[in-house]
Amino acid sequence: MTAQSARASATRPSRLTRPLYAYAFLEEFVLLYPLYALLFTETGLSVAQISSLFVLWSLTSVLLAIPTGAWADVVPRHLLLALAPLLTGAGFAFWLFLPSYWSFALGFVLWGAAGALASGALEALVYTELTHRGAADRYARVMGVTRALGVAAVGTATLLAVPVMAYGGYAAIGLASLAACVLCALTGLALPESRPPRSSPDHGPDDTAATDPGTGRADAGAAPEPGYLETMRLGLAEARGSRRVRTAILLVVTVTAFWGMLDEYLPLLAASSGVATEDVPLVVLVVWICVTAGGLLAGPASRLSPRAVGVLLALAAVAIAAGALLGTAPGWVLLGCGFGVCQMANVVADARLQDSITGSSRATVTSLAEAGTETVSGASFLLYAGVFLVAGHATAFAVFAVPYLFAAVLAARGGRSQPAEPTG
Repeated sequence: MTAQSARASATRPSRLTRPLYAYAFLEEFVLLYPLYALLFTETGLSVAQISSLFVLWSLTSVLLAIPTGAWADVVPRHLLLALAPLLTGAGFAFWLFLPSYWSFALGFVLWGAAGALASGALEALVYTELTHRGAADRYARVMGVTRALGVAAVGTATLLAVPVMAYGGYAAIGLASLAACVLCALTGLALPESRPPRSSPDHGPDDTAATDPGTGRADAGAAPEPGYLETMRLGLAEARGSRRVRTAILLVVTVTAFWGMLDEYLPLLAASSGVATEDVPLVVLVVWICVTAGGLLAGPASRLSPRAVGVLLALAAVAIAAGALLGTAPGWVLLGCGFGVCQMANVVADARLQDSITGSSRATVTSLAEAGTETVSGASFLLYAGVFLVAGHATAFAVFAVPYLFAAVLAARGGRSQPAEPTG
């Protein structure tokens, strides 16, 4: 690429961000989200059967995260990102047109597979493309907006679901959800992707795959690129051999897993604190606004010192615990601020992970963090149930805020986010 074209690429991040932001919104703009549990109940499923579906969903994501991450390092990532919402849509179609326990189970397997396809691939594509355009330092800001748009899409879909359900029932809800999945797939195809040639570490630096500057094709004598199994091995080896990568993965898992799990119980916490049923959505809305703000503030937060990020996470732990125990309007604001800081720190931790990866198996390494997050979240659901039976929702929230003190220490000890000459 000439110096002139390199400068042009650096000034055109919108070529990436426009379809990326559309993808992020459409991926979560699913009107079925707030209603699918009701669909299961009306079909006759018991609480135990519904819980088993959630376990199957989580297990599918965990088992497929690393294999699909390695796949995203071998094939074009934007194609996998286009395929993911189509799998999700297919699962929703089974739910709506063939409602039964086994159709719901198949739908969750497809949904879990879709999540695994997108996890790792999206972060790797965005980071690599920004690096190609000379804008790797914008990663946290771009991904912060991306996450915020996802939260905003869920909120918008939830608000629209009520009138659409009243107008056309599950048929209208289902068609709108399937349309969102198809549109999301189309925006996935529109994502730009610039990937440098990958090379096997078994070859020396002089043996890496070379490309012809005129055609962009590999030279005939260039070393072959590593295959699927080798790519997976390289990613696992980097995560195992690099202390910086291991620490970054651990930080991502710790920051992400617990507040995402607690968010599922927020309506139950509000109800147990005496909030009227019709006012519970207002509590959820307050928290959503704070989480959205946290995503938008991720860019500026990425420029903070590691110690400052650690202090914010410690304050978030206190805010989550205090807000849940108060169970009042100021408490919901405190809880929302704590969740917002966690969302912000999630993006900052992801940026730190991307900056720490130097090998070509970027999506594979990133998927390790996703697999760890899903595993910890799944175990936390079971632990939460035990704490709730003994002490109630408010105390359970306070207990699961404690891990953020550990995350604060990890964040404070880590280095400031610095790109490390990444590849692929």
